[in-house]
Amino acid sequence: MLKGFKDFIMKGNVLDLAVAVIVGAAFAQVVNAMVEAVLMPGISALVGSPDFDSFAVLSLNGNDIRFGVLLTALVNFLLVAAAVYVAVVLPMNKMLEARNRRLGIAPDEEEADAQVQLLTEIRDELRRRA
Repeated sequence: MLKGFKDFIMKGNVLDLAVAVIVGAAFAQVVNAMVEAVLMPGISALVGSPDFDSFAVLSLNGNDIRFGVLLTALVNFLLVAAAVYVAVVLPMNKMLEARNRRLGIAPDEEEADAQVQLLTEIRDELRRRA
């Protein structure tokens, strides 16, 4: 039983997953710092408030329905997504493109679907005959 557990733990995918979780948690702090310390103060300077929580409050039978809280969450999500895209995705794509150019690896061309190719040939033949 212990040997099976040891084999399970030592598998590469379990270790890779553990490393990914740890690095992801650390990276989340970087992204949150960028959003909270850089992007949100910029938005606050433009709109005069660091969040939209008090925006569009509807009182119904003594209960406040606060659409602004949802708007704040959506804006935060978009800011985090933009920060990840700019800080991680764009540089990684540039690095991969540069590496592929250096190694002479051409991007894969997608194979056309056989049905689309047949329909294209039929269209071209009909145009030729018309």
